[in-house]
Amino acid sequence: MTEELDLMGQDSDGGSEEVVLTPAELIERLEQAWMNEKFAPDLLESKPEIVECVMEQLDHMEENLRRAKKGDLKVSIHRMEMERIRYVLSSYLRCRLMKIEKFFPHILEKEKTRHEGEPSSLSPEEFAFAKEYMANTETYLKNVALRHMPPNLQKVDFLRSVPKPDLDSYVFLRVKERQENIMVEPETDEQRDYVIDLEEGSQHLIRYKTIAPLVASGAVQLI
Repeated sequence: MTEELDLMGQDSDGGSEEVVLTPAELIERLEQAWMNEKFAPDLLESKPEIVECVMEQLDHMEENLRRAKKGDLKVSIHRMEMERIRYVLSSYLRCRLMKIEKFFPHILEKEKTRHEGEPSSLSPEEFAFAKEYMANTETYLKNVALRHMPPNLQKVDFLRSVPKPDLDSYVFLRVKERQENIMVEPETDEQRDYVIDLEEGSQHLIRYKTIAPLVASGAVQLI
C-alpha cells in the first residue's frame, strides 16, 4: 500500500502544518512515539493525529483484506502486520494512561498552567479521563478514610502527596540529528557543569531532563 496520508502537525510558530506521510512513515512515527513514551519518565506531548491516522489505516487495511482472495499468502502476512501495529498502538495508549493515573495531579497542573500555543500533554479524551480519575480518587478517599478523620485533616493535597515524575532518572538514547553544546549538570556538588556534543548515530546514557527538549523535537530517540 503506497497511498499517502495527511497528518496535521505544528510548525515552529505554533500554527497548523499539514504533513503528507506514506503508511510506512506513519507507522514509523507511531513506533518512535511509542518508544519515547515507554522510556520517558514523564508524560510526553499528545499525538492524537498519529493515533487517528493509524486507526484509519488499520480500517483501510482490514477492508483490503476482506476483498483479497482467500488462501493468498499475502493475506496472512498483512494480517500479522496489522496485529503488530495494533499491539504497538495499544501499548502506546496503555503506557500513557498508566502515567496519567500515576501522576494525575501534576499532569493536570501542568495542563492548567500551559501557555497558549504550547503543545498539550493530553488529548481531549485523556484530559477528560484525568479529571474524572482525580474526582473519583478524591471521592473514594473521602468516603473511605477522610470523613472519619478530624476536620482539619479531611482535605488532601494531591500535588504534595502524589510523587512527581523523576526527571533526574537516566535514559538511553540514539541521536538522530547532531546536537552541539548540550549543557550537562554535574553529578556531585564538587563537579561543574560541562558541555558535550551529540554526534548523529551515537548512543548515550544521560539524565532525562538534560535531553527532554531534544526528545520533544525529535532530535533524539529513546531506546
